[in-house]
Amino acid sequence: QVQLVESGGGLVQPGGSLRLSCAASGEAFRLYVMGWYRQAPGKQREMVAAINNGGKTNYLDSVKGRFTISRDTANNTVYLQMNSLKPDDTAVYYCNFLRTDSNLRQYNYWGQGTQVTVSS
Repeated sequence: QVQLVESGGGLVQPGGSLRLSCAASGEAFRLYVMGWYRQAPGKQREMVAAINNGGKTNYLDSVKGRFTISRDTANNTVYLQMNSLKPDDTAVYYCNFLRTDSNLRQYNYWGQGTQVTVSS
């Protein structure tokens, strides 16, 4: 069974840094897009960053220049380096692996979520 396990969340002061990790098991994930989403209380879930198997990245405008997504495909792992953190970054962060096959069937898996709190 596919399983994604997240780690790295916590409490940090404004301007600080955190690095989130998400490790998957149960399948080969070379063809998957790997990404990070977040959801704050009372807010919609939003995509923070994504990276495909060719290394192309996409970021939420408000995190550009502060967050960096990377992947270690051989070890089925995706990372999110978060620098210059702001209180508005406070949310539960979820990793996501997505693949669409030749029949347009989607394989969509989520991590359990990790809390990031930015506060003085």
